[in-house]
Amino acid sequence: MMRILHVAAEGLPFVKSGGLADVIGSLPQELAAKGNDVRVVLPLYRKIACNYHQDFNLAAQYSVSINYREIPVSVWYQQVKSVTYYFVEHQGYFERDALYGYMDDGERFAYFQKAVIEMMNQLDYFPDILHCHDWHTGMIPAMIKETHHYDDRYAHIRHVYTIHNLAYQGNFGPEMLDSCLGLPWSVYDNGNVRFDGGISFMKSGILYADKVTTVSPSYAQEILTPQYGEHLDLVLRLREYDLWGITNGIDLEEWNPKTDPCLPYHFNKVNVKRGKSENKLALQKDMGLQENKDVMMVGVVSRLTWQKGFYLVIEQLSRLCAEPIQIMILGSGEAALEEKMYQLEAGNRGKIAFYRGYNEELAHRVYAASDLFLMPSLFEPCGISQLISMRYGALPLVRETGGLKDTVQPFNEFEKTGNGFSFTNYNSDEMMTVLEYAIHLYYDKKDDWRKLVQNAMNTDVSWEHSANHYMRLYQEVSKQ
Repeated sequence: MMRILHVAAEGLPFVKSGGLADVIGSLPQELAAKGNDVRVVLPLYRKIACNYHQDFNLAAQYSVSINYREIPVSVWYQQVKSVTYYFVEHQGYFERDALYGYMDDGERFAYFQKAVIEMMNQLDYFPDILHCHDWHTGMIPAMIKETHHYDDRYAHIRHVYTIHNLAYQGNFGPEMLDSCLGLPWSVYDNGNVRFDGGISFMKSGILYADKVTTVSPSYAQEILTPQYGEHLDLVLRLREYDLWGITNGIDLEEWNPKTDPCLPYHFNKVNVKRGKSENKLALQKDMGLQENKDVMMVGVVSRLTWQKGFYLVIEQLSRLCAEPIQIMILGSGEAALEEKMYQLEAGNRGKIAFYRGYNEELAHRVYAASDLFLMPSLFEPCGISQLISMRYGALPLVRETGGLKDTVQPFNEFEKTGNGFSFTNYNSDEMMTVLEYAIHLYYDKKDDWRKLVQNAMNTDVSWEHSANHYMRLYQEVSKQ
């Protein structure tokens, strides 16, 4: 049995803004099922406080130094299935309208990381593996190794750092080193945390962790290149032999079309055609789309950002609108993309529907009603949506990048293999060519389409395989 502590900025079932939350909601539970003592630490955001605080128990109260002042910390906890979740409370820092995007994010997450390090002392709980996620926790390995190395309880901890998205790095002014992080200027002078005239939480995590992981094998290779390395490719190449790519899975209990409480009609691999038709008709009625169970529905559940590739869609609006399909879009993001989606819906009433924002129940319904699921990403570290869509019999159409390339095998019409569709280059004409091929299969090669749907629903998208990889990684790093 290993003691494993995950530290992250968000996690299900408590709070979510992106795929990181899905990982924190599922991976610790899978590791606990393998007999490990697994715990998770999160900030106590307003949404968590409003929905769950009454169920929490107080674990510890203490203080940490931020801006040369002692700032109080309260840590609460709750057991969820086999995992203990801790919550670092500070109303001023965390009980805000959004999770991130504030001018003082560096200070907020410096406080969070310091609170986590002292929490281990207060609770007398020192894990074998301290697994930190993304920039919000990247300074923890540095702070422990630079300022707690004299304490054997901290010194025996092995550090794993996971990059979920290299584009978000936590870059701040160098003055934070002393005032908020309590680190010596030597780590700036020697380049360990220095980046672009300031400091980088992400760079620090990469250099100080014992092992670095990212969320798919292809993305692990891509980020070693200038094209995808976000100016950290040289740093990552220094750690190339300690860099693992492990693909994410999904929670098969939450994402199950046979039992999903969000769906008006349940289905499985046997009755998927009927189930999809019924869910499609219900969604069409509710979203103002023309009610037709036989039309191909293309689903999108995504942040509407440049990374997700939706400028390719905008380049091909006239061709898209001429195709015999319906499009259901759920998401929010860049104002320019949102405005285009509104215009698209207004000009194609009954054919295209756009829901701005995120609605969990509606997301489940879009997966269940869609025949094809569109993910034309410029880059995608792993991607969760393509795994969910396959589980619900919606064939993913993706660009071959990162985790999309690793998890979606394009249809081979001769061998009848594959579980979706893909295109290679970031090019809207390529995307449309593949989309038109998928439309042709849907309407004219129904046996091939049924075979593809069965292949997709038979794809193993669970955490079991990934958790085994993490266990091998933990065992390897424990021997160092």
